[in-house]
Amino acid sequence: MWITPGEVLLANALWVSERANPFFILQRRKGHGKGGGITGLLVGTMDVVLDSSARVAPYRILHQTGDSQIFCSIACGSSRKEITEHWEWLETNLLQTLSIFDNNEEITTFVKGKISGIIAEENKSKAALEDEDSGKFREAELKMRKLFGMPGEEKLVNYYSCSYWKGRVPRQGWVYLSVNHLCFYSLLLGKEVTLVVQWTEVIRLEKNATLLFPESVRVSTRHTEHYFSMFLNVNDTFKLMEQLATIAMRQLLDNEGFAADHSLPKACKTLKNVSALKRDLDARAKNERYRALFRLTQDERLDGHTDCTLWTPFAKMHIVGQLFVSNNYICFCSREEDLCQLIIPLREVSIVEKADSSSVLPCPVSISTKNKMTFLFANLKDRDFLVQRISDFLQRTPESGHSVSQSEGRCAGSPSPSTTPLSSSLPTPTATKGLLHIYQKDAPEEHGPKATKEKMKEESWNIHFLEFGRGVCMYRTSKTRELVLNGIPESLRGELWLLFSGAQNEMDTHPGYYAERVEQAMGRCTLATEEIERDLHRSMPEHHAFQNEMGIAALRRVLTAYACRNPGIGYCQAMNIVTSVLLLYCTEEEAFWLLVALCERMLPDYYNTRVVGALVDQGVFEELTRHCLPFLYEHMQELGVISTISLSWFLTLFLSVMPFDSAVLLVDCFFYEGIKVIFQVALAVLHANMDTLLDCNDEGEAMTILGRYLDNVVNKETVSPPIPHLHALLTSGDEPPPQIDVFQLIKSSCDKFGSLRADVIEQMRFHQRLKVIQSLEDTAKRSVVRAIMTDSAFSIEELEELYVHFKAKHIMSCYWGASTTAAERHDPSLPYLEQYRIDLGQFCQLFGALGTWPCGTHTATLAARLFRLLDMNKDGLINFKEFVTGLSGMYHGDMTEKLKLLYNLHLPPALCPEEAESALEATQFFTDDDTSQEVKDYKYYLRMWAMENEPKKETIKDLRRMNQEQFIELCKTLYNMFSEDPLEQELYHAIATVASLLLRIGEVGKKFTNNGANKPTDTTNTQAPAAELPQPEKEEPNGESSSGQSLVCRALAEAQLETPPQQTSDEEVKDDTSVSSYSMVSTGSLQCEDIADDTVLIGCAGEQQRRGSILDGDWSITFEQVLASMLTEPPLVDYFEKKGDIQARMAPCKMQRRVERQVSSSSDHELAQLST
Repeated sequence: MWITPGEVLLANALWVSERANPFFILQRRKGHGKGGGITGLLVGTMDVVLDSSARVAPYRILHQTGDSQIFCSIACGSSRKEITEHWEWLETNLLQTLSIFDNNEEITTFVKGKISGIIAEENKSKAALEDEDSGKFREAELKMRKLFGMPGEEKLVNYYSCSYWKGRVPRQGWVYLSVNHLCFYSLLLGKEVTLVVQWTEVIRLEKNATLLFPESVRVSTRHTEHYFSMFLNVNDTFKLMEQLATIAMRQLLDNEGFAADHSLPKACKTLKNVSALKRDLDARAKNERYRALFRLTQDERLDGHTDCTLWTPFAKMHIVGQLFVSNNYICFCSREEDLCQLIIPLREVSIVEKADSSSVLPCPVSISTKNKMTFLFANLKDRDFLVQRISDFLQRTPESGHSVSQSEGRCAGSPSPSTTPLSSSLPTPTATKGLLHIYQKDAPEEHGPKATKEKMKEESWNIHFLEFGRGVCMYRTSKTRELVLNGIPESLRGELWLLFSGAQNEMDTHPGYYAERVEQAMGRCTLATEEIERDLHRSMPEHHAFQNEMGIAALRRVLTAYACRNPGIGYCQAMNIVTSVLLLYCTEEEAFWLLVALCERMLPDYYNTRVVGALVDQGVFEELTRHCLPFLYEHMQELGVISTISLSWFLTLFLSVMPFDSAVLLVDCFFYEGIKVIFQVALAVLHANMDTLLDCNDEGEAMTILGRYLDNVVNKETVSPPIPHLHALLTSGDEPPPQIDVFQLIKSSCDKFGSLRADVIEQMRFHQRLKVIQSLEDTAKRSVVRAIMTDSAFSIEELEELYVHFKAKHIMSCYWGASTTAAERHDPSLPYLEQYRIDLGQFCQLFGALGTWPCGTHTATLAARLFRLLDMNKDGLINFKEFVTGLSGMYHGDMTEKLKLLYNLHLPPALCPEEAESALEATQFFTDDDTSQEVKDYKYYLRMWAMENEPKKETIKDLRRMNQEQFIELCKTLYNMFSEDPLEQELYHAIATVASLLLRIGEVGKKFTNNGANKPTDTTNTQAPAAELPQPEKEEPNGESSSGQSLVCRALAEAQLETPPQQTSDEEVKDDTSVSSYSMVSTGSLQCEDIADDTVLIGCAGEQQRRGSILDGDWSITFEQVLASMLTEPPLVDYFEKKGDIQARMAPCKMQRRVERQVSSSSDHELAQLST
């Protein structure tokens, strides 16, 4: 690339001059390319270790005038091709101009001005890129693409100096972390070490600190492990690796490629060695932590955070913490955990003002809300900037349309603003209140101790509201957590669930959204709605609220509305159980938004088609059991119990395995503290039964013990009537097990396992996610192989390897572009066999690598025809089964099957109209020729219907006839197919004989087809050559014997089946000798187009005849005739009977996937050719 002219004092130090003229010198850096001796080795090693190759390109061009010792660098390049292009431009455009200047100063000034002008023009189109990434980083990205053969779509995120352990020897070099690959390069004393690992192949990523590998990172794939150490900042590197691996796992899970976040704020200055993508990923990580901490929506973007203090009126003290500002919220979190947390939606803010500073209260800011609450923040470092940012966000915040005051809250029976109009438009009854409230209103009031305790709980919460506030702006403290652990009263449960989960904020900002989704989902019939209808009456059937139409209809509307909102999830079993519990305490709209919070934030990936999130947390639970209960873990692993029992615990939050009145208290804690509570309770359950479980001898006994224990976890304080539990059957026996108080279970879990932190769980989730998703991918591969192994002749190992190649092409297209989007080619709801699909471009690449019929430049055409033949539904995509079907015919079919496939590739739909203009007309001619116009009776149609319903197996007699133009295409394919075979001459002789025979057969068949009535024009064009065909081995006019190629060409040419191209005046005077000698050239250099362009000149009457005028529409042959003709030639029989070796074809593909380097397109030999 052109660079800003700069002086170079020592032009020959570490550089070798390769070209020169009076004004410019092209130089190569020592250590690059061949030669260089010991000096070159040292320079190359120094460049790699010190990263000078990222700053100094291996080629450059200097400007020099006269005898001056001062040189000026004007261009550099990462390859010979690039620098040669610049050199040629200088020689073409500047040399003649510079020769007319009088002195050297004018020459130098002109060259500098010209180069600066070129750079300015280039920078106009790259202005945005210039602002994002530093120059050094862009050079490092170019170097990565050159070293590893990456396309321009592959974006470098960052690169680090480190050591890669190859065996027992560390190799110092640079690791390049791109969006889709981990790459390493080292060059020490002439020895290269290059490594490329796709993130989608990583199954384990961990940071180690051992004696052998201090501060190292281990990257494990299915086949090998890689160790990297000697990082300057191992924590920063490992965090970035985690993020990129997570993006890759998300790509495998959802099939969504990485997309840069363009809504991020621009950096105030370009950071050295930090790319825009690295800033993007850092911002994403901060956003995710911020959203998880305060339960905010996925579209919330953190603008910034700062240290401060918050005045707490309930404690009469200032609490130290951090203030977070985003586009819709102001949040505060104390430095000490659980001391205080605050969320202030900007839609509730009325006044933001700077208060008077003092020595006691420096730099304070006061924020007042619409419900008359005031929050005082102090010790702010940049108060003016903070107030300005909040004011900017307030101006963009829409006014809240709700009239319900947050300070007043809402009772369990108050109607929702969005469900009230819905009830008037729908004929089915609508739950505008919590179902529990509706079905308990007629129950006699109880004045016993349970009701009294419930009233005391309500009063405690009312006191808490008075002291700490009510609604979304409430102070959340350790007192709040204590009240939650003691149980939320039924009258406040729905309100507090909405508040603690963050669903209240989302519902307030989307008025009417639920009603729109319900209306949109009405009348739809999808796979999700069918599954919902099947499970409606299985959702808490023991509860009277779901034994009538109101409860069932409410559950149906909420589930179908969510399936309409999120078709990627749609519906999953266990969603009905959780949603039915939500509807007991909330209105329909509130239950809908709680379900949104559960599925999309609090339990990520739990309810997709493969319940990945639940499987991940199941793995986390096993790890926690191994750490907290090691002896029990070993015994349970032998029995295989943990993975069996824990999945239902997490999917339904214990609602399906524990009495309802007890499990709902766990849901209270879950909405306040998150998944941590579920892990703690699960560990407490195992700990309470540890002695009994250690005595178990089989899985069934252990499951019975745990089932009985959970079934007898009771809530002695509930005021609701008892609900029969489905697991009561487990308690049958002589002595019923003792009851366990749920409050004691919760307290025990917090006491014994309260040290468990959310950030530790997230770290463990990352490791388990890699393992689970890769395990699911392996399961999918085995399922696909089992599904098609009976229909394919490939072995299991071959099918598995083919699946890996097929999937790799699909995934690669997700981030390197394709003609169709990834979402169109991947549908997780489909069976494993049809989930991954590839388009034409990817199929052509696989066909070229794995196909057994190499046809040179004709290979792409043949691949496109096979793709159209396999694409049964004509959607431009094929699945793995269709792909294997095409390959299986080429590798394992007998001669008849292979020829049948080859024959079909030259008939519609494989042969497109662009390749054979008259194919459609010929097909219509042969199919419509015997159509009669007589009226068919009903018996005829009944017979046709019966025949269509009978299973059909296509025979060779069912294949359509092949017309003249299709036969030409078949001959072209065969001509190119044999060019790489060792017996190519014998095969050419054989195919020439077969072509001549088939031409005569077609002529004979034409007489019978037309009853001897031939057209005069057809007779002149085809009858005369046909008489000359029975002499395929006659000599050429020059006396030389004809080769196999010329026989093929002559057979086609004498029938005048090809149109001669328009010739220039020089070509018109060529004699037969030149044509004959051309047809005798090596088959490796002769392309399929040569038949039409050159060899067809033999026997042609003239150039004035066009293709459309000489093709015979009556000429045709059948597959049986083709097969019979082929069987007469032993070389052709041997060729098509030969079995292909798929392993030999897949071996280079394996090496390409593990490619440790792709050689640059330019070489020393190329430069030598250019210089001559």
